[in-house]
Amino acid sequence: MLITQLKKKEEILPFLKAKTLLVACFGCKEVFFPEKEYQNIKEEFKKLYPDLSGEIVLDYLCNEDYTAKRLELYRQEIEKAETMVVFACGVGVQTLAGLLASKTVLAGCDTFYLPGFSGFTPSSYDCEQCGECRLSSTAGICPVTACSKGLLNGPCGGAKNGKCEVSKIKECGWENIMNKITTTGKVAEKLKESVSIRDYKKSQ
Repeated sequence: MLITQLKKKEEILPFLKAKTLLVACFGCKEVFFPEKEYQNIKEEFKKLYPDLSGEIVLDYLCNEDYTAKRLELYRQEIEKAETMVVFACGVGVQTLAGLLASKTVLAGCDTFYLPGFSGFTPSSYDCEQCGECRLSSTAGICPVTACSKGLLNGPCGGAKNGKCEVSKIKECGWENIMNKITTTGKVAEKLKESVSIRDYKKSQ
């Protein structure tokens, strides 16, 4: 089982712009989501930024096929948005980032591990439940699970033709991260962001 916790306001506010769309996932009962806290912070954001693009509430965001169909209903809102802040577990954030390659997708929650059965829908993405989600800085691609070495500050330099030196069938996670950042036009901005040391006490 997993538990999600909203990031501190100070971590989210710098990302909010007039064309920001909030996305929340309430659907998976194997992932605890703090709905009350989300409603409170959403109202606070709306007061600070009356021109927010809006909100999309989905369930089972981690189900790629289902989510792709649901997003068709919100095509206009998504096209208008420049940034999307996703309040979901790490798998949900990565799923949305994968479906919306040209959008800047940011994480509004941290995901923690709890002992017990994890009821994830089978997905192309994985979440390490490390308790300090970095997806906002890595274009919605997890450096902990997408990189075989779990590197947080960039590629090791050992990849060849886009494949990892640890496994020739595995794509280099950091090459994918840089390609996505380039697509969204945020390279210079992202490279200026500092990388903090990982706090392993928060992870399982």
